[in-house]
Amino acid sequence: MTVQFKTSASTGAIAITVVDRSSFKALAATLPEATRHWLSALGFVGAPDSFALVPGPDGKLGQVFAGISHVADPFALAALPQALPEGRYCLSDQGLALQAEAAALSWELGAYQFDLYKARRRAPAELLLTPSVDAQRGLAFATAMAATRDLVNTPAEHMGPEELAKAAQMIAKQHGAKFKQIVGDDLLKQNFPAIHAVGRASTRAPRLIELNWGAADAPLLAIVGKGVCFDTGGLDIKGAEGMRQMKKDMGGAANALGLAALVMAFKLPVRLQVLIPAVENSIAGNAYRPGDVIKTRKGLHIEIGNTDAEGRVVLSDALAYASEGKPELIIDLATLTGAARVALGAQLPALFSKHFDSARDLVDLGLKLEDPMWHMPLWAPYKAGIESSIGDIVNTGRNALGGAINAALFLEYFVPENQDWLHIDLFAWNDVARPGRPVGGEAQTIRTLLAYLEQRFV
Repeated sequence: MTVQFKTSASTGAIAITVVDRSSFKALAATLPEATRHWLSALGFVGAPDSFALVPGPDGKLGQVFAGISHVADPFALAALPQALPEGRYCLSDQGLALQAEAAALSWELGAYQFDLYKARRRAPAELLLTPSVDAQRGLAFATAMAATRDLVNTPAEHMGPEELAKAAQMIAKQHGAKFKQIVGDDLLKQNFPAIHAVGRASTRAPRLIELNWGAADAPLLAIVGKGVCFDTGGLDIKGAEGMRQMKKDMGGAANALGLAALVMAFKLPVRLQVLIPAVENSIAGNAYRPGDVIKTRKGLHIEIGNTDAEGRVVLSDALAYASEGKPELIIDLATLTGAARVALGAQLPALFSKHFDSARDLVDLGLKLEDPMWHMPLWAPYKAGIESSIGDIVNTGRNALGGAINAALFLEYFVPENQDWLHIDLFAWNDVARPGRPVGGEAQTIRTLLAYLEQRFV
């Protein structure tokens, strides 16, 4: 952790004065003339993600001015930890009072670097904060988000179905949850044929990972995450460019585990079930084929229009299983369609819900927390596009139009009509670097979903 809590022995930290454009104008007039001229020469005006180093009388670094957009910005200080000189810093009483949660979260996210294979060039700067519940909350979010990023960033060679199961088991152990998994041909014996069909061609056995936590009499919350640890596209093989980042196709599972860790860390009054169908979509003589018809746990038969639409196939069994417990709510997270990225881009996950009021609440909450998602329709007339002449449904639409909607409608077949359900089609990846958000794996929507669950169940 690069955020530490102040103690009586905490001395010698360099002060950071936090400002925005408007507050800096007022503050500048009260500063010593030399400081004012120095900041003017540097062109510092309090713009977000900007900072200025101000020397002290001895010529050493005396203080830092940092520009932010607003005091609750979850990335307010993210530009600083890897840019400021190594050392200890604290927030000054001068300037704006940054919210403690935002301070802790943004500093930790700014310090994040995936360093499993490549050593850091330098240690990030440290921030001393006054102990508080809000600061602890910010650190909890940062921990869950960093773990989510690490899972997505880890190459498929070291993050296959078994390794993903071990990560889930570690999270279960940390929070006192029960862990189990169904592996390989046992999936057929226990009626998870769709998961088995997609993963059977890999030398690494497919599995269904399950975590259970919470009091038996609490309302049941089911979280389902797509865990395709690598996606070749199967026999409908992807091109080289399309396959390059397919280690991230388990991003839904990573985010599901991140959200579950927060639910358990904050002890929400729910009975939590986490389900992750973990597979590698590979090519071999026993790979499932275009034109095959696969029976699912629910009994519906899926015609395989394209083996590269495998995520919805494995999720079908997991959603059917989750529904059997009649939970208060099912949330599934999946890197499901390129169509959602075409429609909304990398930064805006697509949200599908049966209830417009819930969807509106989530969109508003996401915008407020700067952890956004955008509502897309479960447009029932499009179901005609996934009808099959030889099975109940086909895993591809008639054409490329409405691809994200078609995928969501496909999943809806495996969720009972009266079951409350949220489907989130996310990218789980930063394609451009921004402060606190380096290129690579990303935790998307989990802060918003946690806040929504707190509102709903607490």
